[in-house]
Amino acid sequence: MKVSEFITPEDEKEIVEAIKEAELNTSGEIRLHIEHTCTGDRLDHALEIFEQLEMHKTELSNGVLIYVSIDDHQLAIIGDKGINDVVPKDFWESTKDEIISQFKKGHYKQGLINGILEAGKQLKQHFPYQSDDTDELDNEISKG
Repeated sequence: MKVSEFITPEDEKEIVEAIKEAELNTSGEIRLHIEHTCTGDRLDHALEIFEQLEMHKTELSNGVLIYVSIDDHQLAIIGDKGINDVVPKDFWESTKDEIISQFKKGHYKQGLINGILEAGKQLKQHFPYQSDDTDELDNEISKG
């Protein structure tokens, strides 16, 4: 499946809007990376993407990457050190569950939107929006 079959350009616009909406509630930064295949361990690979996107350079170390490998049916959610230091180990489970439940129905766009909005809700608990908050990372979908 091509990325354009997984999500259309119209879907992509809605997903980017969901990222912007989710970030209105938190100082956290959310990115989405989609690619066809994952080489090696999905978590190790997602960490590489996290660094390539320079997500580790946010002021509060509160970036989150949602990583999807289409052909391999792989999903990973990577939080930066600032998040991992303060949240429980299963912090991202509700976000993963939200995405997976929609993916199983073939609703890829909705799964991503629901997951992104859930990630924003989760981040808000520990990283509420600050009045001087700036959008530190690009909201566009990264593709491999």
